[in-house]
Amino acid sequence: MLERKGEWMMLKALAGAGMALLLGASLAAAQSVTMAMSSAPTSVDPHYHTFAPNETLGVHIYDRLIERDPLNNLIPGLALSWKLIDDSTWELKLRQGVKFHDGSEFTAADVAYTFARVPTVVNSPGSFSIYTKTVVAMETPDPYTVRMKTNGIYPLLPVDLSNVFIIPKNLGPNPATEDFNSGKNAAGTGAFRLTAYKQGERVELERNDAWWGPKPHWQHLTIRIIPNDGARTAALLAGDVQLIEFVPTADAARLRADKRVALSEIASLRLIYLWLDRSRSGPTPFITGPNGEALTSNPLNDKRVRQALTMAINRPAIVERVMEGAAYPIGQFVDKGTWGHVPGLLPPGTDVAKAKALLAEAGFPQGFRITLHGPNDRYVNDGKIIQAVGQMWSRIGVQTTVDAITWPNYISRANKQDFSAYLLGWGFGEATNPLRSLVYTYSPPKGWGAVNRGRYSNPAFDGLVDRLMTTADDAAREGLVREATSLAMEDVALIPLHLQKNIWAMRAGLSFVARADEDTRVMELRPTP
Repeated sequence: MLERKGEWMMLKALAGAGMALLLGASLAAAQSVTMAMSSAPTSVDPHYHTFAPNETLGVHIYDRLIERDPLNNLIPGLALSWKLIDDSTWELKLRQGVKFHDGSEFTAADVAYTFARVPTVVNSPGSFSIYTKTVVAMETPDPYTVRMKTNGIYPLLPVDLSNVFIIPKNLGPNPATEDFNSGKNAAGTGAFRLTAYKQGERVELERNDAWWGPKPHWQHLTIRIIPNDGARTAALLAGDVQLIEFVPTADAARLRADKRVALSEIASLRLIYLWLDRSRSGPTPFITGPNGEALTSNPLNDKRVRQALTMAINRPAIVERVMEGAAYPIGQFVDKGTWGHVPGLLPPGTDVAKAKALLAEAGFPQGFRITLHGPNDRYVNDGKIIQAVGQMWSRIGVQTTVDAITWPNYISRANKQDFSAYLLGWGFGEATNPLRSLVYTYSPPKGWGAVNRGRYSNPAFDGLVDRLMTTADDAAREGLVREATSLAMEDVALIPLHLQKNIWAMRAGLSFVARADEDTRVMELRPTP
């Protein structure tokens, strides 16, 4: 019996090895791959919406002048080099021999055209003009040189350029977003060409063999939209998709032990936070008195109320129990080791008694009622996070109703300041990004505060940001970043909760490069050597 059992175990091991070899061989030979995204892009137009799923789709079709490596360092893209030639002029040397998908050659004229087009996009829910506004003039002395003029010293222009996709000038004046979605205008210089876009369901792309970068392994790419966590994992295990993003935390441990799949993970730049309505001096729509009575003013304008709300939240408990360790508690915008981090600025400690005392000082000894809104299909465990926060707020006398909504409806309402308190996330390349995007006073003419949905406004904070954005010395600029961050956190401009981990899962036999910026780039998915 023992001999037979030993023979059986050997045969089983050989069969398993054979299956692995066959799987590896089939993946290596395959020319088609399917990945699952957790949220649907809102458009193929690369300038329509500063929204991570749009950028994940866009990076396959279009290129930027300056790109980022997996650890978020700036590297050449369509621009081979960039340098400051005087206090207000950046010069870029462009890559030659690059073709758009329509066959036209990429030149400096396309860069000028793109920058002129960005602020004209109609009905943009999050404009890319925040990254182009500082360029007040542009010169193209030859087809492969661009000189960008800024209004005085602006050291962060290369960072801004790493956020703007380039499109061809021959699209003509005012190219419509609808024509990008139909495929008519979706001509980039990227690794894949768009062949079909069915909003909310799937995207089909074909490899661009003329791409200037390393040739992707895959001839055909299908992107499926699978918001449901369990369905995304099931599709991977069934072999219906070969790569999934935002691996559910509840599934991560199980998938690590499953020989059919492999995981790739890295600490992310994605901040999960709460907005508090500051757009109204009168009543805010989802807050009433403790017995349901109408209020005459907005309690969230009182700093003591905001302090009580952030102090009530037990961030380590959320990370441990809700995020299952796949996050880091945070009390500012960026983690230690990242430029702009404020040493010693920790998340507020949980203090129920002090939070209740602050509410009483603000005139709410019995608390009040509030509805906390959030998406249930956008960020990792988003619906569970707001449930946990709601329970914590209720402990200090803020009776909290939680309302989790599907993303398309949710973000539409958030953009219109429909809510009183609500959860969102923001991914960024460096510390100045959230300062000018999220917290700076909403200012469409200036292009800053573009996603300041809470409508927080503080002239002292704005003044610090204005100064740091024109400070060339890195050390001095970082000092101003830290000062502005500290002011925003002390004033509870928003309530930071945690930074997510980025986790991807793929079929065994494949390798994938995890990225801090959470881009899912199929160009970086390859059969394991």
